[in-house]
Amino acid sequence: MTTVLLMGPPGAGKGTHAGLLAEHLGVPVIATGDLFRSNIADGTELGKAARGYLDAGEYVPDEVTNGMVRDRLAEPDAGPGFVLDGYPRTLDQAGVLDDILGRQGRSLDAALVLQVQPDALVHRLLRRAELEHRSDDTEDVIRRRFEIYHDQTAPLFDLYADRGIHHEVDASADIDTVRTRVWQVAVQLKPAA
Repeated sequence: MTTVLLMGPPGAGKGTHAGLLAEHLGVPVIATGDLFRSNIADGTELGKAARGYLDAGEYVPDEVTNGMVRDRLAEPDAGPGFVLDGYPRTLDQAGVLDDILGRQGRSLDAALVLQVQPDALVHRLLRRAELEHRSDDTEDVIRRRFEIYHDQTAPLFDLYADRGIHHEVDASADIDTVRTRVWQVAVQLKPAA
């Protein structure tokens, strides 16, 4: 069983590397964005609750997100392990995740943090916004997202470092180089066949 949390600031490549890592480990990616979309599409009660917040441009409250993650981690394909992308984002969510996993008799094996210098990320995100015609991604908005990440998510680093599962990965290079760096950590986690 391999359970991994992939963290990093906006634009660090979490989605890309979560997918590559999950494929490498043979486990599913569990991403909050995907959970929101699938619950909304399936018309679940949690999806209906999430849609109201998303349509208003607001964050989905923890109780809704926690419920979706709890349901998803109970599905059979997550039994052998998973790669979490976008959850937990706060210490409160980390406590809920601990509870969910504890009830299943397991815990996180690793928390990988993709590190990129903020100025490089701003450049990367502005370029992506230009390519994808995302007029709402201005430099001010991007820097505000970094502030939120620093305030809410960075405290998780100490939590996971205290548990001995925190691993930092320099994600400033090209995709192939970063993938190799991520896999170098993951190879230590993958159980022998």
